[in-house]
Amino acid sequence: MKIRKSAEDYLETMLILKERHGYIRSVDIAEELGVKKPSVTYTTKRLKESGHITMDENNYIALTKTGLAVAQSIYERHKLLTHLFIGLGVSEEIAREDACKIEHDLSEETFEAIRQHFETYAPKAPVMKDGL
Repeated sequence: MKIRKSAEDYLETMLILKERHGYIRSVDIAEELGVKKPSVTYTTKRLKESGHITMDENNYIALTKTGLAVAQSIYERHKLLTHLFIGLGVSEEIAREDACKIEHDLSEETFEAIRQHFETYAPKAPVMKDGL
């Protein structure tokens, strides 16, 4: 199922927060994405309805298998594209911003070609803050 770019951003952020803190809370999503809590409430409700996340009685969020797959795919694209752009001489900040802009719209075929090229010609990516 195809989901919206904003939902992909939320799932990716949830994965990052889970890796960083060991848990996912709505307040942390809002802070990380720079959005207001009602926006997070609306989107998490939709993601729960679509089966991408679950919430426990304490409102901690967990990614489902489907949600995790989407989050990992987007996060992988983000990291690889960021590394690629930095390797081309783009500043880290701009590389991250640009990667975020195109990670959702890039076809699977093009992304796979970039990945194969990157693995062949640039196997050692620079290490950046936050593991990106």
